[in-house]
Amino acid sequence: MSRYSEKPISLEGLKTIPIGERGGKVRVEDFAHPYRKGGGINAWLESLPRILAAGSFRAVIDAMRRARDGKRALLWGIGGHVVKCGLADVLLNLMAHGWVTGFVMNGAASIHDFEIAIAGQTSEDVEAVLPDGRFGAAEETGREMNLAISEGSRDSLGMGEALGQRLQTIAKPEFATHSLLYGAYQAAVPVTVHVAVGTDTPHTHPAADAAAIGETTHRDFRLLCTLLRGLDHGGVYLNIGSAVVLPEVFLKAVSTVRNLGNPLTEFTTVNFDFLQHYRPIVNVVERPHTRSGGRGYAITGHHELMIPLLAAALIEDGGKREEGDARP
Repeated sequence: MSRYSEKPISLEGLKTIPIGERGGKVRVEDFAHPYRKGGGINAWLESLPRILAAGSFRAVIDAMRRARDGKRALLWGIGGHVVKCGLADVLLNLMAHGWVTGFVMNGAASIHDFEIAIAGQTSEDVEAVLPDGRFGAAEETGREMNLAISEGSRDSLGMGEALGQRLQTIAKPEFATHSLLYGAYQAAVPVTVHVAVGTDTPHTHPAADAAAIGETTHRDFRLLCTLLRGLDHGGVYLNIGSAVVLPEVFLKAVSTVRNLGNPLTEFTTVNFDFLQHYRPIVNVVERPHTRSGGRGYAITGHHELMIPLLAAALIEDGGKREEGDARP
């Protein structure tokens, strides 16, 4: 016999309702369909359940299709791991098919991409070189990126354009076509680079010119504001793999554009990452749409899987190459 003075409540008299009256958020018509051999990427996409992230993935593809057809902005914000996962060729192919109107990079993405263009390799073993101070000390990277930035400051260029311009001279032919900076510069597709001073290894090189770094990245911030105006009524901004810098830059740019009297409503934002962090969720997915319409999506997964899947779906969706595109 229980020693407790309190007794379990009686469930007699609890009111129930028929399940048909109650309804349900998950219905059999929303279930996934088995994939049939040879169906292709479109059949695979249609086979997904119409539930949660699968529904969001379809919605992102639909939003990007509408943006492309409506000639609205399709801006890809990318962090360093997107380049380190070997996705530049995938993104350049999307650019060639009209799925990119601009790239937005943090400093890490620009460094990795620049190194790919000049050396065909990137991403040093930090643990192996940090103890003796060799981390971030690559001579060519620091020298050439800082030279590009200084020349860009002199020529009134933003950092992204300055890096692309420099690569036209120094990139190795066998590696250049794998570089976003190089390929976008050739195609005259804008690239903006947004750095925090001290976060990037070229800032420690003796050739670093702090004034030039600040001037060129600030010019790119202002260029980003111009590009964001194209999001109004139907554009798409994707944040892929940047947890802090790009979400902060993006939100300030959104506010600046609106402050200057430009409408910025009814657009789509997406955060792709293998972990969903605070700043991308609030600054990219949620806050930009407050009282402004549109929709934000958060899709979780590894870049090396999710971005090729997204790209394949977009290409199958009708990405016929236009005459004059820069790449095959």
